[in-house]
Amino acid sequence: MAENDDVLSDALEARLELVDARPRFDESGLVSSRYNLRLNPGECALIECRDMGQAALFADMCVGLIPLDDGHVRCMGMDWADLDERRANALRGRIGRIVVTGGWVDLYGTHMNILWPQLHHTRTPIEKLQAQAVHLAVTLGLPGLPVVPPGRLSAMDRQRAACVRAMLGEPALLLLEHPMEGVSASLMNAFLSLVTDLRDRGCAVVWMAPDESGWGDYASDATIRLRLYDDGLFSMRGS
Repeated sequence: MAENDDVLSDALEARLELVDARPRFDESGLVSSRYNLRLNPGECALIECRDMGQAALFADMCVGLIPLDDGHVRCMGMDWADLDERRANALRGRIGRIVVTGGWVDLYGTHMNILWPQLHHTRTPIEKLQAQAVHLAVTLGLPGLPVVPPGRLSAMDRQRAACVRAMLGEPALLLLEHPMEGVSASLMNAFLSLVTDLRDRGCAVVWMAPDESGWGDYASDATIRLRLYDDGLFSMRGS
């Protein structure tokens, strides 16, 4: 019964909640405005932000990397301010992220770049992670899990690899920083199918792009559409 209660509680808990969160400007670069957002399991927020550097800082705040002067940022019901390093790392293991800068380390093969976040934040056996990563890679159009350094991949194959890294490990929250910039229609379709599958299993999604072309027709499947400005998050008219 206790296990069932835990499952039910997890299903009802907001995946991401910002409550009057006001970042500390001198340590973040974000303007010290108040941010409010709540995403429940399976919900998707599309956020238009012309400055993707600002979008990346907003994502940093969502994963507890930016200190606050006031308010709260919670993931899966847990306030980042209340977590020690071990618990914060475990929580980040449930968050997938595509960063606009790529976030690749060319000293290692792409496969290790993909696997490392889950190996660092979780106790999932490497064999299970490898099998899931290969499945995701093939679904997204790669011949398998690439072992060459990321710098030796084409730009589109690096985007495919970034999607694999973000979706590995059944994330409860996805933070996407302009993930489909300039991609082919086939990659966009494969990506949207995987995003939909994850949402069906309870994953919440924050998808940021400079304009609505970044997500194309997926706008009709969003729960909410927002704009990120210097002075906070604002609902788009008609959303």
